[in-house]
Amino acid sequence: MAPCHRHTWPWRFTLPGDVARQALFEVGVGLKAKKLVNTAPETLRRRLHGKLLTPALVVVSQVLDADPFREKEDYAACACAIQNFCLSVTGDGYQSKWSTGALTTDSATYKILALREEVERIVGFVWVGKPDHETEAPPRPELDSVLRSIP
Repeated sequence: MAPCHRHTWPWRFTLPGDVARQALFEVGVGLKAKKLVNTAPETLRRRLHGKLLTPALVVVSQVLDADPFREKEDYAACACAIQNFCLSVTGDGYQSKWSTGALTTDSATYKILALREEVERIVGFVWVGKPDHETEAPPRPELDSVLRSIP
């Protein structure tokens, strides 16, 4: 039910199976190892195991369009689809997290997920699961800091 201005339905959802998840984990470990050069490999693998292998994963991508304006509108539609998905899983008693970053932009990720970079762009990974502990949402800005009225 996400809004889609020109009815292009640009969102695609990919559910990686065990083989793909393990491959994504290995890519993620490699990317983090480059950033955290002083972290022991096993420490890094333990830290990322819970983050990359435990929760359910839905990869959301956008079908690209040659028209830059339509592509921008389609990205907004994909963001709306992700929001709707996150609200839906929350309604079912789960929590979700939309993430982006090096793993979502790496060409190895596209190969693992059988996505062609010239056809689709990964908008984000949506992780879904039950948390180990209670979490609090970050504080939201006050309404007057995001709303303005003009005559």
